[in-house]
Amino acid sequence: MQIDTSPLARPFPALPAIAGLSLRVARAHYKTWDRCDLTFAELAEGTSVAGVFTKSACASSEVELGRANVRQGRARALVVNAGNSNAFTGWRGREAVEAIMVQVSEALGCPQEQVFVSSTGVIGVPLPKDKARAGIAAALAAEPCGWEEAANAIGTTDTFAKGAGASAMVGETRVELAGIIKGSGMIAPDMATMLGYIFTDAAVAPAFLQEALERANAQTFSCITVDGDTSTSDTVMVFATGKAGNARIEGWDSPGADAFAAALADVCRNLAHLVVRDGEGARKFVTIRVSGAASDDSARRIGLAIANSPLVKTAIAGEDANWGRVVMAVGKAGEPADRDTLSIAFGGIWTAKNGLPVEGYDEAPVAAHLKGEDIDIAVDLGLGEGRATVWTCDLTHGYIAINADYRS
Repeated sequence: MQIDTSPLARPFPALPAIAGLSLRVARAHYKTWDRCDLTFAELAEGTSVAGVFTKSACASSEVELGRANVRQGRARALVVNAGNSNAFTGWRGREAVEAIMVQVSEALGCPQEQVFVSSTGVIGVPLPKDKARAGIAAALAAEPCGWEEAANAIGTTDTFAKGAGASAMVGETRVELAGIIKGSGMIAPDMATMLGYIFTDAAVAPAFLQEALERANAQTFSCITVDGDTSTSDTVMVFATGKAGNARIEGWDSPGADAFAAALADVCRNLAHLVVRDGEGARKFVTIRVSGAASDDSARRIGLAIANSPLVKTAIAGEDANWGRVVMAVGKAGEPADRDTLSIAFGGIWTAKNGLPVEGYDEAPVAAHLKGEDIDIAVDLGLGEGRATVWTCDLTHGYIAINADYRS
């Protein structure tokens, strides 16, 4: 099925080259499409690695092996297969992943556990080992490619390539970060549903890199949702080649640690927003800000209850300022809430305050706000200091059309 580019799409940015990284793409022909569907990233010896993975109880073998191997802290290669998730495929799926790891480790002369593999696409079909083998051989022989080519190759139902970059000063040294991501549907926090890869030339200890990624993830990838469904294959990884020449960041007291962590969080946030902007069938990008909650965690759960509500999402799609649906979502969240202290705003205009409609409320400016692409909803619980921001999109007929035809 041909899918039109999302109206919320953003142009692919100019991203910096990362010393110690070589990107290549190839055609493994996992599906009958005329495009590259295997991405290969070769990393310098000594590259640090960190990762966050799906909490799905039905995770793929790629996730299981990645979660185990990331603990050793080093990476030499990444392989991403698009079109087949290789999830729910038992021992056949496991064999396919291990065969890829062996093939790449032999080619690079590195330990098998330093080769990371991700796959995305249809669940329940074992990854064809012959296609994977041929695709990796082609990638190893290919010329290096650019960021946008790599971003396109990891996509499935994505309608545009997604990338983001940032820089930071670590002591007197400027370090660069660049990342690509895929994701459009089956997007819900439990780290969030996507495959995302961030690369930096900074020298960073694996333990600190893991902590910085987990902090960034909690405020970005785990605060987005398209449809409330969590994938079997979610993976976000960071690779630090150490080629910038900075004094290695060992912990939060190291020079430049805060600046690096802020740059990493910025890249994660921008990538997360791009996934929502490419939500299947999306026409609106929605920011939900919750304040006055009992705690930050409670605020996040309330925000997600609003963001995942089909009634809220369809009202936004219909450009209907139906704040009663927001009240409904707050009430069902299972978190502390008080009807008589609850306030709701659209586009900065309060429609309800302290449990009552605002006297003299004029719906016209709110209706005008809802006709735009970027929608803001604010909810104040009036209970405490907890706050959180989550991001979602509207729910349209396009989502149904895409997913009804997904396997064809």
